[in-house]
Amino acid sequence: MAQSPTVLIRPNSSIYLGLRELWQYREVLFSLVQRDIKIRYKQTLIGVLWVVIQPLFMVAVFTLFLGRLAKIPSGDLPYPVFALSGFILWNYFASALGASANSLIEYKAIISKVYFPRLILPLAPILVGGVDFLINLALLVAFAAIYGIPIKLTFLLTPVFFLITAFTVLSVGLWLAGLNAMYRDVRYVLPFFIQLWMFASPVVYPSSLIPENWRWAYALNPMTLVLEGFRWCIAGRGEMPIIPWLSLLMLAVIFIGGLFFFRKIERTLADWI
Repeated sequence: MAQSPTVLIRPNSSIYLGLRELWQYREVLFSLVQRDIKIRYKQTLIGVLWVVIQPLFMVAVFTLFLGRLAKIPSGDLPYPVFALSGFILWNYFASALGASANSLIEYKAIISKVYFPRLILPLAPILVGGVDFLINLALLVAFAAIYGIPIKLTFLLTPVFFLITAFTVLSVGLWLAGLNAMYRDVRYVLPFFIQLWMFASPVVYPSSLIPENWRWAYALNPMTLVLEGFRWCIAGRGEMPIIPWLSLLMLAVIFIGGLFFFRKIERTLADWI
């Protein structure tokens, strides 16, 4: 009688991304994405409208206090459009990063029972948040039309900056997901960390307010690149007042370090959680 073949699962290299394996387990990824989308709007009174209400409320508040009272400059865009373009990108980043950081803890029940690429867990929230981003992008187009801003060819580059944002979430999420599995304090510090990051990014103010001799340090924040680049796509003119290659270099360092750390934690993940 022939014996069933034995499958031996060995840990991969510390910087192994495993794109082929991710593709083989794509159904697991899509199932998690579908589940998260259903849970997000389950038993809600107005459903998907919450995605629109939150940025509109924030835009109204910051337009009043920063746009009207503090007279914060907004470059080539009216301040409401300027603020909305920042908030829809930042809301995607913040919500996806929070979910990605908590992903290993949320699915700890299946991690020790079923094998699948653990990278799927911090990756799934990045795809889930893309649905909300598309809805808010349509809202931004409507705002631009109301304020008489024509949609130019540069608007076609908005997916590029969205992808850079998604890659930033993955890069930082690899660090936070691993740390959260090791130390449960991370989940309590995370909201404060994200809030501080928001004020260190040009969400409600332009990076042109930063003194020129400090622009290089400000450019080390990858979200500076995507926020200013995204607004450049909407305005269709002007220059980004930062150093793009510094942001991309910093992002590459964060990703490689995060992938190395995540793979190291992955080998003993069942013991940590």
